[in-house]
Amino acid sequence: MAKSRNVTPSPAAAAAAPAQLSSTPAPAPTPVKQAAKSAPSSKQNWDQVVVNLANHYQNKTPQRTKLIDAFMAFLVVVGALQFVYCVVAGNYPFNAFLSGFSATVGQFVLTASLRIQTTEANKSDFPSVSPERAFADYVVCSLILHFFCVNFIN
Repeated sequence: MAKSRNVTPSPAAAAAAPAQLSSTPAPAPTPVKQAAKSAPSSKQNWDQVVVNLANHYQNKTPQRTKLIDAFMAFLVVVGALQFVYCVVAGNYPFNAFLSGFSATVGQFVLTASLRIQTTEANKSDFPSVSPERAFADYVVCSLILHFFCVNFIN
């Protein structure tokens, strides 16, 4: 036989229950003026973070890595333009769009791999890969990628 559970509220719960069941809503807390003051300082903090990040990138990043980053930004812009053109003008030769977009994305991935392999901070991750070897791999893989993309166009 199952034992029935005692559902009688404790004295503390019984004292709090009438306050919870009242029909008048509790007064809304007044907004704190300090929160408004912290908004500009938080924006200044983010501005300072962006400035520090840009300064650190400008001062500490080697010229070779900056060049790779600029090429990656160019590939993002080209990919976005291809996609916008496909949406606006249509994709009649769909294989041409697919081939061009695949070439852009593939080149971006290969360039990101080159950047990772040639960054000084990652030398311990790729001890047997010299920057010259990484660049040779990049060139060969880029040629293979573009060979397939050109053949896909017909």
